Amino acid sequence: MGRISVELVPRSEEGLREDLKTTQNSVKGVDVINIPDLLRLDIRSWEGAAIAQEYFPAVMPHIRAIDVDLTQPLAMRPELRRSGITEVLVIEGDPPQDMSHKFYPTVTTDVIQKFHQEMPEVKVYAGIDQYRGSMRQEMYRIQRKLQAGAVGFFTQPFFDLRFMEMYADMLEGQNVYWGVSPVMSERSQSYWELKNNVVFPKGFEPTLNWSIDFSRKALEFVKKRGANLYLMPIKSNLEAYLKGVLG
Repeated sequence: MGRISVELVPRSEEGLREDLKTTQNSVKGVDVINIPDLLRLDIRSWEGAAIAQEYFPAVMPHIRAIDVDLTQPLAMRPELRRSGITEVLVIEGDPPQDMSHKFYPTVTTDVIQKFHQEMPEVKVYAGIDQYRGSMRQEMYRIQRKLQAGAVGFFTQPFFDLRFMEMYADMLEGQNVYWGVSPVMSERSQSYWELKNNVVFPKGFEPTLNWSIDFSRKALEFVKKRGANLYLMPIKSNLEAYLKGVLG
């Protein structure tokens, strides 16, 4: 078995600390805390990751490529070095809806290379979006990211083991964190279908029980392959979900 990572959204410092304590106290076996970078929140991912280090030794902030100005040093470098953070996940990032935040036409491969140049001590992971196009197109993106220096990948959430098996064949030999996430309402299901092009399997139900059951199957899937699991407990009861999957 590889590592188990849990994504926690830093909505506030108090809320993040509560989620970290819940994760720490509810289950054993969580190895890494991932912190996404959401512009609508006051806490940037590397700031949240520094807080998470007080509870878990391994933390991984998300870095949005479109926030990185290639003509300037990495803005988060001082804080990452101060905190001793040695792993990051570079994603593309979505432009802000109200355009209140400046962004750049920077792509993930540029940022991966920039980290290698400016912070060679940091291991850089990249994303896999298995829903954005064909498998051949995504495999091309994966190869580009490997050439840029990515050491591993985090997938978007899977909801179908057969689809996971197809990607597992394609990604054999790669260091992959296989993503799963609870879907707790029909509205959330529609979001995944319309925004992310997800096709849910027959028998899918937007309930905590279905999500826990599938996540446990995904856990067995990664155990057999010596791979990693990436839990994204979005809009669910964190303690109930973690205990259901890992308890």
